[in-house]
Amino acid sequence: MERCPQGHTYAAPTAAQAARYLVDRFGARVRDVAPLGQGAWSRAFAYRLGDGEYVIRFSALAEDFQKDARAAAYATPALPIPAMHELGTAFGGHYAIAARARGGYLDDLDEAGMRGVLPSLFAALDAMREVDISRTGGYGLWGGQGVAPHPSWRAALLDAGRDHPGLRTHGWRSRLAGSPTGDGPFAAAFAQLQALAAGLPEDRHLVHSDLLNFNVLVADSRISAVLDWGSALYGDFLYDVAWLCFWSAWYPSWRGIDFSQEAARHYAVAGWTVPELETRLRAYQIHIGLDGQAYNAFQGRWDAVASIARRTLAIAGLAG
Repeated sequence: MERCPQGHTYAAPTAAQAARYLVDRFGARVRDVAPLGQGAWSRAFAYRLGDGEYVIRFSALAEDFQKDARAAAYATPALPIPAMHELGTAFGGHYAIAARARGGYLDDLDEAGMRGVLPSLFAALDAMREVDISRTGGYGLWGGQGVAPHPSWRAALLDAGRDHPGLRTHGWRSRLAGSPTGDGPFAAAFAQLQALAAGLPEDRHLVHSDLLNFNVLVADSRISAVLDWGSALYGDFLYDVAWLCFWSAWYPSWRGIDFSQEAARHYAVAGWTVPELETRLRAYQIHIGLDGQAYNAFQGRWDAVASIARRTLAIAGLAG
């Protein structure tokens, strides 16, 4: 059972239930139904239908699927995003059917593999930077209709300190305060983010904001799919680079890669001037660390809260 933000429970289907549902929908041509993985908010199953390969996901929440559908419209050869075929309701929740993409996970690459895929990864980030989002609105985490709630990028970043009653992770603040780590490290790092935020640019680009966690597929040293846009933001394109910088500490095989230097080299070769790159990356890493503490406090993962808090303080220059 999954506890939803609205308070009701949702039971995601089993593989057998998903298979029966698909056969009822599409007939006997459905075959090879198999669990594909389970994210924090959804459960996925791969299947074949005729000559096609598809993925169906089930969730209590519709918004992430709506965001995936919007993101699919931005797909380019450099930014491959699986086509979305259908959204609907089932099992008391929601489902989405998309084309299946093939490849291994970015998370599983060793150092040589990651270095080999970096040109394609930066090309995908460049493609995100160039997406036309002029018909959307706001900054920060955007919803299924393409609208984000904040009037500025600074406001979106500084919202990290609020525990919104309507959000799916509501309650994180009290859980963090009562955790073994407590909320002191969060407060100290947040103060540093406040100090840095005034000097940040009000850039507004498409940001994935969750490039790890098995959301990027790789084949033949190229990005073959960028999945799961549920955490996507509107803001500074460097946020996705900061994501790699921050979380690379959890990938021992990547510790020989300085993602900030790789990004600087990429932009220099491309002829792009990126002012205050290091300051921006530092601010966004602090924000990522704050968000990571909040999410893991909500989930009750106290070891993760502690390790993320330590890294956030180190990046903020407060480790002692």
